[in-house]
Amino acid sequence: MSYCDYVNTKQGSKSTHRFSNGNTLPLVQLPFGMAAFAPQTSDGNLRWYYHPEDRSLEGIRLTHQPSPWIADYGAVCFLPQAEILHITGENRWSGFRPEDAVLKPYYMRYNLLRPRCSFEVTPTMRGAVMRLKFEKEGNNYFSVLPVSGRYSYEFNPGNDTLYVKTDNAAGGEHVNFNEYIVIRFPADSVDSSKVMIQQGFEDPAAGLSGEGKETAIHIPLKELETEVSLAISYISFEYAEQSLNEEIGEYSFDDIEELALGEWEKRLSLIEIETDDEEQKKTFYSCMYRAFLYPHRASEKDVSGLEHHYCPHDGEVRTGVRFTDNGFWDTYRTVYPFFSIVAKDDLRLMLKSFINEYKESGWLPRWLSIGERGCMPSTLIDAVICDAAVKGFIDNDDLETALEGMLKHANNEAPQDYFGRNGAETYCAFGYVPYETQKESVNLTLDAAYGDWCIAQVAKLLGKDEIYDMYTARSKNYKNLFDFETGFMRARSFSSLFKQNFIPEGWGGDYTEAGAWQTTFAVQHDIEGLAELFGGTDKLEEKLDALFDTPPVYVVNGYDCEIHEMTEMAAADFGQCAISNQPSFHIPYIYSVLGKVDKTAYWVEKLCKEAFSYKDDGFPGDEDNGSMALWYIFGVLGFYPFCPGKPEFVKGKKQVKKSVICGKEFDADAFDSIIPYSEFE
Repeated sequence: MSYCDYVNTKQGSKSTHRFSNGNTLPLVQLPFGMAAFAPQTSDGNLRWYYHPEDRSLEGIRLTHQPSPWIADYGAVCFLPQAEILHITGENRWSGFRPEDAVLKPYYMRYNLLRPRCSFEVTPTMRGAVMRLKFEKEGNNYFSVLPVSGRYSYEFNPGNDTLYVKTDNAAGGEHVNFNEYIVIRFPADSVDSSKVMIQQGFEDPAAGLSGEGKETAIHIPLKELETEVSLAISYISFEYAEQSLNEEIGEYSFDDIEELALGEWEKRLSLIEIETDDEEQKKTFYSCMYRAFLYPHRASEKDVSGLEHHYCPHDGEVRTGVRFTDNGFWDTYRTVYPFFSIVAKDDLRLMLKSFINEYKESGWLPRWLSIGERGCMPSTLIDAVICDAAVKGFIDNDDLETALEGMLKHANNEAPQDYFGRNGAETYCAFGYVPYETQKESVNLTLDAAYGDWCIAQVAKLLGKDEIYDMYTARSKNYKNLFDFETGFMRARSFSSLFKQNFIPEGWGGDYTEAGAWQTTFAVQHDIEGLAELFGGTDKLEEKLDALFDTPPVYVVNGYDCEIHEMTEMAAADFGQCAISNQPSFHIPYIYSVLGKVDKTAYWVEKLCKEAFSYKDDGFPGDEDNGSMALWYIFGVLGFYPFCPGKPEFVKGKKQVKKSVICGKEFDADAFDSIIPYSEFE
């Protein structure tokens, strides 16, 4: 079996708005691919549009969605239709037999019952080849269908090529955004006299071009079997055609499928595990697949091979590489430390891209989805930069620029609240963010203290001793929120008083997607100092024991309603360790930092075995761009990046017989408690 045969791309997709088992999509794309493709089984527009138990298909969507909470952009649907043509999902859907469907990282096939057509997709970096096999002669069409926003279509009979443009985007910064799609049909395979344009609920009408909202085009196919090639661009049709020629050219569907399979096998084989547990192996490689989906490439090559990209901050075309579709609040914890082991060249390019965001927008990125979305609080890009810097991934010129950006958001409020640190100026004035000024003030304060520590490490690398000393001192600001009476981090007012009516189980308000139990331990950079606040390492250990022993009850408190993370914590039932969400990721490993590796081993193994699987409901909460999948990978391998920014990992417990990482056998159990990053250089 190949590694891909162990992957369930549907892992985590059995989710709803109110309960997440991952909130994932079964994406067919290349690693970090610019173009991804997913089945659309329900008319969920830009957000929830796939569920593995649906038996209907509305089309295969060209998608860039990093999360249903962030939504999609540049989305278009493709669907074979026969005889009667429809545009809305409610009318166009076809049934299929799930047992006949094939979903692999590099390949997708659905046998559609209504048009009696097999529909296959295999990806390139910026496009795909699609193969349609109709069973019967007749009026068989390849439909290109809208999702949201405006669409324009123009079919050129001279070169059998369709040109599609859409401005569909969900939010944040995307100045003058357009996605350009070039779709090429085999020569003389289209009956151009029967090309149809359709708007909304109107009947289709003959025409080679059309534009507007809720507008579709239907391309009539002469042959029962047709291969359709496509490529996308955020710059122009010319760039899309360049990608189409370079990535596909004269290659057939089977050629592209073989190339895509090879790309995924190369990535998945970077870590080999030996285990007698086949289900564990399936879970491991399903998670490995998730690790290489995001961030998405968002730059394109010109005829000379030079990369350019659309800049969402001003709509201009810039030179250089670009990546998008990533939220650093989630991914700094596991994703980028993982890349520092197995995707080093990719990581260097990503860092170039992220630092370049500062040059183009004036601010380092926070949550990118084509442009800045600012979805989550704080600037955890600090940790991504710091971790990469101490491991030698950033040259001094780029690091100087990065430090400039880090210092800017550490001390200045941005004019738009989706940039920078919210509450930065009051944090500088008070040493914490007063709750009267910002929601989630506890998290803003703790994240700022950690960010300050990251700034100090970068300054030290650059020989800037004054900055190092200043920000090392600021990194202790987490102490300003510690309440010795209750043993929790709590919100404080302008006058330094703790907020009244405190409930440890209360979520939201002063905390981000959590409560005091999950947030109090967010001091990865100074566990020794946190232990002192509790009265010593023994007392901190007792507090951790209490966290796992306390029932997973919650109080809505700062939210207007129950949020799905609350429900998932209670369903998983590991006490107040809400492994369903990122703030709890490091908590079981605090035991190892305190010298109690056996307790870390117990809880991590229990969590891996009981909360994760390869199945469609295989995650305990939102997977979030590889972050949760990689928590599992690290757990199984027996080590964890406890504090990104320190070139080391803490030990857990190896849960497989043997692991080989990038060709080198690695045994976490051979170490006492700390594993230096140099083991992976």
